[in-house]
Amino acid sequence: MKVYQTNEIKNISILGSSGSGKTTLAEAMLYEGGVIKRRGSVEAGNTVSDYFPVEKEYGYSVFSTVFSVEWQDRKLNFIDCPGSDDFVGGAVSALNVTDTALMVLNAQYGVEVGTVNQFRYTEQFHKPVIFVVNQLDNDKADYEGTIAQLKDRWGSKIVPIQYPISCGSSFNAVVDVLKMKMYRWKPEGGVPDVLEIPAEEMDKAMELHQALVEAAAENDDMLMEKFFEEGALSEDDMRAGIRAGLVTRGMFPVFCVCAGRDMCVRRTLEFLGNVVPCTDKMPRLITTEGVEVTPDSNGPTSLFFFKTTVEPHIGQVSYFKVISGKVKEGDDLMNADRGSKERIAQLFAVAGQTRTPVTEMVAGDIGATVKLKDVRRGNTLNGKGCDYRFDFIKYPDPKYRRAIKPVNEADAEKMMEILIRMREEDPTWVIEQSKELKQTIVSGQGEFHLRTLKWRIENNDKLPIEYLEPKIPYRETITKAARADYRHKKQSGGAGQFGEVHLIIEPYYEGMPAPDTYRFGGQEYKMNVRDTQIIDLDWGGKVVFVNCIVGGAIDARFLPAILKGIMARMEQGPLTGSYARDVRICVYDGKMHPVDSNEISFMLAGRNAFSTAFKEAGPKILEPVYDVEVSVPADYLGDVMSDLQGRRALIMGMNSEKGFEKLLAKVPLKEMSNYSTSLSSITGGRASFTMKFASYELVPADVQEKLLKAYEATQSEE
Repeated sequence: MKVYQTNEIKNISILGSSGSGKTTLAEAMLYEGGVIKRRGSVEAGNTVSDYFPVEKEYGYSVFSTVFSVEWQDRKLNFIDCPGSDDFVGGAVSALNVTDTALMVLNAQYGVEVGTVNQFRYTEQFHKPVIFVVNQLDNDKADYEGTIAQLKDRWGSKIVPIQYPISCGSSFNAVVDVLKMKMYRWKPEGGVPDVLEIPAEEMDKAMELHQALVEAAAENDDMLMEKFFEEGALSEDDMRAGIRAGLVTRGMFPVFCVCAGRDMCVRRTLEFLGNVVPCTDKMPRLITTEGVEVTPDSNGPTSLFFFKTTVEPHIGQVSYFKVISGKVKEGDDLMNADRGSKERIAQLFAVAGQTRTPVTEMVAGDIGATVKLKDVRRGNTLNGKGCDYRFDFIKYPDPKYRRAIKPVNEADAEKMMEILIRMREEDPTWVIEQSKELKQTIVSGQGEFHLRTLKWRIENNDKLPIEYLEPKIPYRETITKAARADYRHKKQSGGAGQFGEVHLIIEPYYEGMPAPDTYRFGGQEYKMNVRDTQIIDLDWGGKVVFVNCIVGGAIDARFLPAILKGIMARMEQGPLTGSYARDVRICVYDGKMHPVDSNEISFMLAGRNAFSTAFKEAGPKILEPVYDVEVSVPADYLGDVMSDLQGRRALIMGMNSEKGFEKLLAKVPLKEMSNYSTSLSSITGGRASFTMKFASYELVPADVQEKLLKAYEATQSEE
């Protein structure tokens, strides 16, 4: 493969819902580009894209696949992304390093929830979008319905460049209103016959051609003037206008393909080669220091690593984009993130698991290398004198969690090593060894996501594991003020132990006034504040420790020990053993002994006084509540809302978004355990949701009672 220059390279993500035919389209593109000699199929498990064992087992894409096609003296780098929301990490990574998105639609279903979700990411990263209506040979294909749905959602920006003469089993021809020609295929597909447009199609073709001309002219002032003067534009003018419209997202062209029969794939590649902007025409990347970097092959060498995989017999394969300069075999580069030196021993252009050696790659290109010592996904490697560092990929929050453990406890360390390695391959897995819950928690994008993780650990690494319902990180707090005192006294031969602490506790909230006067059992307690410590707790919330000691009742040197005893009890609340939070403690009196008082005495006295007061202060359990946003087809709104209300959800609002309803709710984490599976079941997989931690809220009385009984049962067992 020759060395392509920056202005000859185009980077394209292939997106779309599950079942839209992305992998089949990728296969047809590879075939048309001469990269493969025969097309594989998803059913046969022999496609270039889905080559990992887990993908062959389940029949759907789990990882994004990088491949390139040489076409008309251009290098087209593609990243074929998984369609399922559960594997959205691949699409997020791909969109960050490519310049254009090819959004594939299934002609049977048109705009699906997955389409809308992935389109949102193109919007977030401001990437040009080209829609490709696929599977037009299906008996239920509805091209006009699909165009109507697209226009309903994105309006006049939707501009068809082709339309089929007919859909269904008779599909074999499209009219191209940019070329103003008809393309017709033999049953085997491939190279079409290029014909004049039939007379009966001419009116429709001219109408769509005129709409395309106007859309192209709208995106370039000079073309607009030319259009007003001449009433028409040349094909080259239209390409320039479409390119300008793509870059600004002022228009979204629509193509037709039947990837399974290799129809119109060649024409789509031709459009991508001619019209899609090269990487040097797109917005510049920004370093972590705020420096804008131009993709200049003569600039300093800088590579950004966006993906890693571990493959049998090879080990780690690292995928990168050349952000600046050029990289050659044998180059020594410095890891800006880890401070280590790396040698690029080999460079490859890739097509799935097939790697073609190349000697050099320049700014804008995408490639792979192997056997790097200390490079992780998200790292930047630089040449001498360059200090760029990039950190621009942000992944969505997880929404499905399970506790994970090996069947054999002795394999716990091995399991953690595997999990850490797998997170390198898919950063949307989040692994946490929770000291609080005494569980290893793995969180992902959905049940499929975690099921895939289990399959890989058990089949690839031969380590049996099991998932458990994760414990909920409850919190404990108080709802009213309470007073207690405790004397710790111990005598055993020589020096004894003595410490007495009197304290008042109350609920803490931001901005509350300084403590003044309290009344308990008819007696008044006036506080003289000498010192206040506000401590931010690692587990959220605060504890405020107020020294109100007067007259030297307790020496100041013992106050840290009292606080230490209180903190020990905050780490294991008396109701369920959960962390306590948002408490203010005023230590106002006590006693000490000139000989027997020491730190341990006051630590124990403080802990026990606090524990007694806590139980008298209207203790309550708090639970984590999440903001949940559900995007659901209008037909299923009632069922989804009903299901949420059964999960103790508080519906915060809803709004319509062109065929979909968006539900906003606050839902306790406890009730979200199997929500991903339930939502998929209710809507036939046509809805999606996101969730993000919102706050801790009091649990209802009946739930608290159940939790207390459950905790008491575990304590008695122990």
